[in-house]
Amino acid sequence: QVQLVESGGGLVQPGGSLRLSCAASGSVFSIISMGWFRQTAGKERELVARITNSGNTNYADSVKGRFTISRDNAKNTVYLQMNSLKPEDTALYYCRAGLSNVRYYWGQGTQVTVSS
Repeated sequence: QVQLVESGGGLVQPGGSLRLSCAASGSVFSIISMGWFRQTAGKERELVARITNSGNTNYADSVKGRFTISRDNAKNTVYLQMNSLKPEDTALYYCRAGLSNVRYYWGQGTQVTVSS
């Protein structure tokens, strides 16, 4: 099993920045990818950004050029640097780990609110 703990959410003004962190523990050797998803009330959870063990990344079109996903393998931590935040980025952000046995684990979520 893998445990994920997110941090870094909060309230920020439009145009501001936040950095989310997701620390993994447990069977981290089985993790082949990690990603950030977000969800708002009444909508499905959507992929924001994803990074594989080889460093390949992909992003939702809505965040390209503003968000950057990265990972620190020594700390088993993945980060999401969010710049030029917009009100429509307001959501509950979740970290997800994908394992080699095609199982997924989720964190508890961290709230990001972009408002003036």
